[in-house]
Parts: sequence; structure tokens; C-alpha cells
Amino acid sequence: MDKKYNKKELKRLQSTSEYLDALQKKHSKLLIVRVDLSYGENKDVTLEQANKDFNRLLNNRRGKPKIFKHNVGYTEMVEYTEKKGIHFHTAFIFDGQKVSKDQIKGEQLGVHWRDNITNGKGIYYNCNRNDYGEHHGIGMLEHYDKEKRKNTDEALAYLCKDDENQDIQKVNQNNTTIKQFRRGRMPQNSSKQGRPRNK
Repeated sequence: MDKKYNKKELKRLQSTSEYLDALQKKHSKLLIVRVDLSYGENKDVTLEQANKDFNRLLNNRRGKPKIFKHNVGYTEMVEYTEKKGIHFHTAFIFDGQKVSKDQIKGEQLGVHWRDNITNGKGIYYNCNRNDYGEHHGIGMLEHYDKEKRKNTDEALAYLCKDDENQDIQKVNQNNTTIKQFRRGRMPQNSSKQGRPRNK
């Protein structure tokens, strides 16, 4: 990574890298699904409401198996700009042995945000459908693919940034308690052997 990072960003980057390491130890394949969630022209949405919406989305991971079955982790950054309003950059991580269609999964997540979580107020951008390139870091990540892992680290670094121009506190009128950067819990060590790895 060529960019210079401040202390907060470095802490987030390290946390995300360790998180991916732990997930890769437990799963031989990880499916990385990047979806950006926002409210489009609905700029009247408060930070408090946006925070409730995203927390509801996370809570749905336990009760919406069609969308979240085999979800093993996530990382998220919430930001605010005049142009986009309040928006979330997210990466949902699935067991790649069980889930393989990343573009479809991205659509499911986005549609659920738009139609069910925000009752039509929200919009989404499915990065897995639109951001494919030679060195993309999303989609399927095999445990042996060191080059793809580097690209994944680069892709998720975007969710670790600390940009004063996109500071969520600008719209925190009610002193809502909110973390700008979040990730899932570190997976517990499993005594069971995973699927044999041939590479």
C-alpha cells in the first residue's frame, strides 16, 4: 500500500487484516461481497435513523436465512457527504464453500436494504456486479491465493479510511452513539478440522 495512513487508519487496517486471517484459518474459501448502502435523494434521514437501519440489517443476519445463511463476518464504514448524505460502505463475508454467486448475493443484500430495511427510501450499489477488474479484491478468495488476498486487503482498506471531509459527526445533532468503523466478532478457534486443503 503506497498511501500513508494515520494512527486510526493503521489500527483499523490491522484489525481488518487480523480478522481476515482468522476467518481464513476457519474457512478455506471466503466470498467477499461489497455493497454500498445509502438513501439517495432522501437527505432528511437522521444519523439516529440510519444507525437504527443498519443495526436492524445486522440483526437480520439471524432471521433471514435466504440472504444471510453462511454469513461468517462483515466490516462496515459509515460516512457523510453533502452529495451522498449518510451512507454505509460494507463488506459481507460468506463461507465460500457454501456460497459462490457473489453478484447475486450483492443484489439480495441491496434489495433487502432498499425494500425491507428502509421501506423504499434506500438505494444501493452492488460493487461485485459493477467493479470487476483485473486486480479486484472482492468475490471468491481462496486460502492459497496470496495475490488475491493482497487485493482484498486493498479493497477493504477503503472501509478503514479516516477522512475529515466525510466525518459523520457533522450530522450527529442528537449525540447519537455510533462507531464510524465496525467489523464482526473475531471467530472462535474451532477444534474441528475443516475441509482438507489440497493446495
